[in-house]
Amino acid sequence: MANCHNLFREFNGSISIDAEKNSKMTNSKTKLREKIRKWFKDNHPDYQPKFYIQGSYKMKTGIRTKDDICDLDDGVYFFRQPDVSATTLQKWVHQAVNGYTSTSSEHRKKCIRTIFVSDYEIDHPVYYKVDGEDYQIAVKDYGFEGSDPKAVVDWFNSNKDKEGILISVVKYLKAWCDNLRNKMPSGLAMTILAVNAKNKIVLNRRDDITLKDILQEIRNSLNVKFECIVPAVPYDNLFESYDENRKSNFLKALNDFIDDAEKALKEENELNASKFWKKHLGDRFPEGKDESQSSSSKAAAAAIGASTSFPWAK
Repeated sequence: MANCHNLFREFNGSISIDAEKNSKMTNSKTKLREKIRKWFKDNHPDYQPKFYIQGSYKMKTGIRTKDDICDLDDGVYFFRQPDVSATTLQKWVHQAVNGYTSTSSEHRKKCIRTIFVSDYEIDHPVYYKVDGEDYQIAVKDYGFEGSDPKAVVDWFNSNKDKEGILISVVKYLKAWCDNLRNKMPSGLAMTILAVNAKNKIVLNRRDDITLKDILQEIRNSLNVKFECIVPAVPYDNLFESYDENRKSNFLKALNDFIDDAEKALKEENELNASKFWKKHLGDRFPEGKDESQSSSSKAAAAAIGASTSFPWAK
């Protein structure tokens, strides 16, 4: 049975944010912070912004999409009670960063987005915090609501394995959703589902086997209850707004992926196995060699049936 672990490692490299793009994003993040600080100092000196990188960039699960776009979430925090609306506070941040690039910054529902065309995006969600209360995120045309992105990062870090297998699997799942699109779940949703699934299985040293196992456990959990609860304030269900069409689309894609993952793991020819993975993960997934790996069939079969336990996988 074909062992595609090395193909997955190559794929991991192709979807990861490379050093050059990371350097550019970091530099842009620093300069945007400077603009925001200066704008508030000049216009609203009683509001002093602080910053915290959050989301996939902080968890090291960020990917480059098939359009070669990636993103960085840099939260803007005010440690005081605002005397303006949530939308106004967002607008101030928008005014601070707009014009930094040739494309106008976007005032989205929960962030201000600065677009670096065909390269990357930097999002600035806006928060406030006062003693004794939860962090509050500004939501356009709505108000403030509880949200604690740092707690989500802490939760993820407390659940990841020291070998980085969970991080890799989350990136594969995000690449799968990016390849299919069509209103597939968000990166945060897939991260939460992956962590919950990982805690119910035994990790395997092979990425292809672990990905299949996690996909199966995600399906098992969703068949019991179709939900994805954020593990921190506001503890909301990310699937709450899904209509039947979107739910059916995701579950069908999940079933199809699992079916082909099982076929790939049973396939002796590496090229044929890789085509099953490529069908779901996209053109960046490499094709294997047109040769049989039958000599390792017995070991692979045992691993598929019951993943080998390792001390670090607990």
